[in-house]
Amino acid sequence: MEFIPAIIIIAYLENRAPALAATILMVAVGLWARGLDQISNEDWARAILLLVSGGVIAMTFHRLRQDLHEVLGVAEARLAAVEATESRYRWAFERAAMGFANSNEKGELLQSNRRLCEMTGYKEEELAQLRLTTLVHPDDRDALARLLAGLGNEFASFGSEVRLSRKDSTAFWARLTLSSSVPDGVLSESIFVVVDDISERRAAHEALRAQKEWLDLALSAGRLATWRIDLKEGTVTGSGTFWDILGLSPVASRPLEELAAVVHPADWPKLAASGKLALATNYDVEIRVRRPDGHIRWVALRGREDKHDDHAQRLGVAADLTERRQTTLLRAAAKKRERIMLEQRHRFSNLFPVITALVKMVNAPDNNIAKYKETLIDRIRALEATHLLLSGKGNHSAMLHDLVVQELQPYMGTRDISVSGPSVAMSGGAAESFAMIAHELTTNSMKHGALGDSKGRIEVNWTFASEDAGSDIVFEWVESGRRRTSNVIRHGFGSMILGVDGAPLVGHSPKLEMSDHGLRYSLKLSRKEIGP
Repeated sequence: MEFIPAIIIIAYLENRAPALAATILMVAVGLWARGLDQISNEDWARAILLLVSGGVIAMTFHRLRQDLHEVLGVAEARLAAVEATESRYRWAFERAAMGFANSNEKGELLQSNRRLCEMTGYKEEELAQLRLTTLVHPDDRDALARLLAGLGNEFASFGSEVRLSRKDSTAFWARLTLSSSVPDGVLSESIFVVVDDISERRAAHEALRAQKEWLDLALSAGRLATWRIDLKEGTVTGSGTFWDILGLSPVASRPLEELAAVVHPADWPKLAASGKLALATNYDVEIRVRRPDGHIRWVALRGREDKHDDHAQRLGVAADLTERRQTTLLRAAAKKRERIMLEQRHRFSNLFPVITALVKMVNAPDNNIAKYKETLIDRIRALEATHLLLSGKGNHSAMLHDLVVQELQPYMGTRDISVSGPSVAMSGGAAESFAMIAHELTTNSMKHGALGDSKGRIEVNWTFASEDAGSDIVFEWVESGRRRTSNVIRHGFGSMILGVDGAPLVGHSPKLEMSDHGLRYSLKLSRKEIGP
């Protein structure tokens, strides 16, 4: 039994083979020490017990050694995995595009990565000597305090946009996120800090916000509104000003069919057109809108027709044109009234010289003052009738047909008279001159020609010389019946009006033919000369 501790030591330090060898050696030495002739049964029993005990001890320690090696192998494998994970984490930590740091509950930065150093301008050793509150801009430290308070109470992570200070005292915007495990509502020993530089994003956001403010201001100053019609979905969206122009309450969107209640039926097809659009085109229409108060407003919709995400749509700006249209109509009415007054003044200024010329050119036959007055009054009344005819026209023009009928109207029921020709409008000055020609022909016919004969006939017609839009108009006055005077053409005031002695009052190329059985007078009227 004294050899058993030695066997245990050998088995622990070496292996089972040395332990078994040592056991056998000890048994042999013990038996030799007794002497071979003096070994008793008790000694053999002890020797056998030693062999068994030593073998059991050797095998037991061998098994324990094997189990220990297996445990150590598993531990080493796990340790290697941990070291690999830590290596990858450290690699990612150091080369991440965002700033990372570890902080304790006091806000001290325990470890920082390369990106955070680049952001702040500090070295890692310098950051390790700072608190997180030192990096935060003084105006945003209250936000950091709220982050820490929220992190400890309810959330495992919390983030906010704050300004951080660099080493050179400049500031930049960053998205600061704090993460931590919170056991039993108590802040943990370590806080993971994530810093994302959002300066460019923030600048772009501010630029977009400023641009939107300028756009809203420009639209408001121009009293414009924005709108969009999704033809596939059949919905309309617009700004608050757009709905105000239509007299509707502001909403995010409306079905297109709802606008049919306020849009004029004649203008509704401009909005409810087919949604099949092939290419991007300009869209420019004007619609009338009946507001709830009953007023009609003119609204201009200008924009583009296009496709977006396979949706046919129209979008653009809207403008209320009602006041502009009213102003335009008032200005047009004022200009028209001014033009009428100028025309009236011009006609009146021209009328007095004509009357003066009549007075000077009409001679008293055989010093018969009564006959002179009758002739003069008759011609002035002809001018008056023509003036009244022209005054009744809003555009100060008259139809050639009306001027001829005006002179022949008293004889229409008692004489055979035919008047025909296309519709031709004559301006005020040309109409007055032509009325004088028609009056002279009528007066001459009544005194010497067809109107003075119960069987006489007058045929008046006019046609275009050709199909050209600017061609002359050929006017003809034809009388048939017995004439009561000679066929000699007299040269007087009437001949001057008709152009027998020269150019007529209006038109050109006059031609007068007389015979015992009638009269034919023709005149060409230039379209440019008589046009309104």
